[in-house]
Amino acid sequence: MKITMFILLAAAAIMVVFAINNTDAKKDNAIYVSVNGDDQNDGTKSKPFRTLKKASSEAKAGTTVYIRKGTYNEKLVVKHSGTKAKPIIFKAYNKEQVVLSGKSLKDTEGDTSLVTINNKNYITISGLTIQDLTTDLPNETVMGIYVTGSSSHITLENNHVQRMETHADDGNGHGIAVYGTGPMEDIHILNNTVEDLKLGSSESLVLNGNIDGFKVENNLVRRNDNIGIDLIGYEGTSNDKRADYVRNGVVKHNKVYEISSYGNPAYGEDYSAGGIYVDGGKNITIEKNTIYKCDIGIEATSEHAKKYADHINIIDNIIYHNFYTGISIGGYGENRGGTIHSTISQNIMYRNDTKGLDGGQLLLQHDVKNNVVEKNIMTAGPSRLFIANYFTTNQANKLQRNVFHKEKGKTGIWVWKDEEYTSFPEFKIDSKSDAKSSYLDPKYENENKYDFRLREDSPAKKIVE
Repeated sequence: MKITMFILLAAAAIMVVFAINNTDAKKDNAIYVSVNGDDQNDGTKSKPFRTLKKASSEAKAGTTVYIRKGTYNEKLVVKHSGTKAKPIIFKAYNKEQVVLSGKSLKDTEGDTSLVTINNKNYITISGLTIQDLTTDLPNETVMGIYVTGSSSHITLENNHVQRMETHADDGNGHGIAVYGTGPMEDIHILNNTVEDLKLGSSESLVLNGNIDGFKVENNLVRRNDNIGIDLIGYEGTSNDKRADYVRNGVVKHNKVYEISSYGNPAYGEDYSAGGIYVDGGKNITIEKNTIYKCDIGIEATSEHAKKYADHINIIDNIIYHNFYTGISIGGYGENRGGTIHSTISQNIMYRNDTKGLDGGQLLLQHDVKNNVVEKNIMTAGPSRLFIANYFTTNQANKLQRNVFHKEKGKTGIWVWKDEEYTSFPEFKIDSKSDAKSSYLDPKYENENKYDFRLREDSPAKKIVE
């Protein structure tokens, strides 16, 4: 009996020691930073570090760095990688207001970013406000968050990036930039706000180069003077030319608005900025996004001759009041690339081409082949153009079960292979649209409030659903 009691007491003691050690291990996995801290401290909650630099140098695999409220006039450069089981997380403590400011940083040539992840894996950046980095130098690219090299398993979530600005006529800037110079995978950009940027020739939120597998979801991108969300290939970013393109990803549930290059010194008076743009990507789904008051709602093509946007699925997006066109596929010139094997389906394209630039609701440009346009509803804008196709390099593209909004007293216009039609039956024959493609009133639930659900008595329901 005494032996049994001894064994039980010994076991209990071991469990207590294990629990204490385990608690200490959990404490060791947290580092705290505060504007009132000191880098000579031990980085605990009661004795936090002062700088992000110190925290980053100490943050090994399995560490969460909790950043307390305040403004940090410094860069965050991630120094170590995490692992699948033990990622490294940098996050605002308890949703406190944490600001990384670039106001005090001097102009220097090259890439300048407030958060940098280079050749690191299993990293999360969460809940930070990243702002006020500007340059007057044409050779300096300013960025809020910059991920580069062969970084993989990266999550950027719940961050607010604002006021990244280049003031040089030929300058460049990004809000969030992911550049796969080496192979990257598993990139997640979620629930961020990216706004009020002056970008020069660059983009608000961009993935470029050798990136295989990504999610760009639930972001708000607005009030920027160049492209909103961009997925790029064939620019020479990757060290491996065969893999120099973004692929196998999803762009979903984002809201993108007031994206225009008009007045940007790099573009002058051109309305050429896409809300969402695929420039040479492959196997990408663009789904359930809302895009309005941009130059182009969604664009999928390649800017490089004999290269393509390939297997791009543009599905169930709401695209309205954009200045040039709603959706555009194909290159803007014969010396550019094109769009192949892609699907445009179940989108609402409502009164785009507001500047009367003859882009209509759907613009088919150079080198579009083997694409399917189906089950979309299009309501013409001031130009009255539904489809604008001024190039004859339009091969084996299928139009089926689309609904064109018929409005009393207004004439619709279709341009197909550089031929203009005001007769829907004639357009339907020459474009080889299927029998179910229709010219009728879709009966939106409340289009004045941009509620584009179809009423129960809508004749379009059986066609597009």
